[in-house]
Amino acid sequence: MSRRTKRPKQAAAPAITASSPCPCGLSAAYGECCGRFHSGTAAAPTCERLMRSRYSAFVVRDEAYLLRTWHPDTRPPRVEFDAGQRWLGLEILETTEGSAFHTTGTVAFRARFRYRGAEDALHEHSRFVRHDGAWVYLDALFAE
Repeated sequence: MSRRTKRPKQAAAPAITASSPCPCGLSAAYGECCGRFHSGTAAAPTCERLMRSRYSAFVVRDEAYLLRTWHPDTRPPRVEFDAGQRWLGLEILETTEGSAFHTTGTVAFRARFRYRGAEDALHEHSRFVRHDGAWVYLDALFAE
């Protein structure tokens, strides 16, 4: 019989429905915005939309989507969500390239969060590349 290490309890995802405002900050409902990327019925057309959809995936705790949109060379084996963390909002600061006509792109953003009662922000410059025809997250440089 093998010994198994118990996985820490994952945090429950907030209740977001298809008609809820999309967590990414755009004016569309979740089902028409990032939800369609999460479900696989559409692919993010730009690296900025992929960034927004990945932020939303952190909000709704969609590990499968995050792993699916992570470059295989830098993808971790799993994504762990902390029960004490709540995402509060996303601000896109700058994008370079990353359109349908590019193979690389970057997105600088600030993502606000609350961790165990204290508010903070993650400021990052994310790099994206096309892999098998789709945008994927490659890695990041932390700005702060």
